[in-house]
Amino acid sequence: MDLRSKARTLPGPVSDPQKLPKWNYDGSSTGQAPGEDSEVIIYPQAIFKDPFRRGNNILVMCDAYTPGGEPIPTNKRFNAAKIFSHPEVASEVPWYGIEQEYTLLQKEVKWPLGWPVGGFPGPQGPYYCGIGADKAFGRDVVDAHYKACLYAGINISGINGEVMPGQWEFQVGPAVGISAGDELWVARYILERITEIAGIVVSFDPKPIQGDWNGAGAHTNYSTKSMREDGGYEVIKKAIDKLGLKHKEHIAAYGEGNERRLTGRHETADINTFLWGVANRGASIRVGRDTEKAGKGYFEDRRPASNMDPYVVTSMIAETTILWKP
Repeated sequence: MDLRSKARTLPGPVSDPQKLPKWNYDGSSTGQAPGEDSEVIIYPQAIFKDPFRRGNNILVMCDAYTPGGEPIPTNKRFNAAKIFSHPEVASEVPWYGIEQEYTLLQKEVKWPLGWPVGGFPGPQGPYYCGIGADKAFGRDVVDAHYKACLYAGINISGINGEVMPGQWEFQVGPAVGISAGDELWVARYILERITEIAGIVVSFDPKPIQGDWNGAGAHTNYSTKSMREDGGYEVIKKAIDKLGLKHKEHIAAYGEGNERRLTGRHETADINTFLWGVANRGASIRVGRDTEKAGKGYFEDRRPASNMDPYVVTSMIAETTILWKP
């Protein structure tokens, strides 16, 4: 979850990432390269409008390589781009909608916003989609983030207050293929920048507060062309069966600390159990009533943690459901 950025001046406006120069940074200062060979090269991959500087300024999503052109170990975009450019995957036009949950914390004490320091608010119930100064904490940050993402050109489709007070969610999508990962990472970057201005800390920990409080996830909604067409429900069921067979591998790649969240309580399935159902929020995979009724549509993978890497999760779902032949 460690996002870094720096800025440079260009001679004029640029709208195509291919026309931007490659650049570098000191990888020895980020734990990504040794001091005696410290350069990490960044390749521009996606451009968004800059909601902070505005005008012709841009935010550029980059991935990182060695001077020899090899992706460094933390570059998960490289492999995802290979999967999404595979002809079988590309022809299925995979759509994603990612529900990013996060918790706002008081900077000095790392305790949720709106909570009494060292104490607890009233139990969960009134906070989900709640309004009022005693239920919704940090809405100014949430709305600023919503507007900034729209300005940037991110497909942010909504926001809402979550079950635990101080916890919020935004949704990115529908986005196709690799762009889902690009857009979610840039939306996270914008959120970190806005909380920085507000003097608040954002946490993507999947279970920031132990006990009878909801964790934070990144539910990933997914469909392919075949699933969206007539007869798609059968394709969805086959895809879910494949995901069930690879449950352990997916869980291992779905975020750190997820075992603290996936307990079988608080709208989750137990981490060791694979279960799917229609309209069941206690399942690993949920199929919506609309999809069942229409006989086509999408499904929701509820397992990814809030700190998951969207490049890993989106490409892995595509690889398992489209390319893998069990």
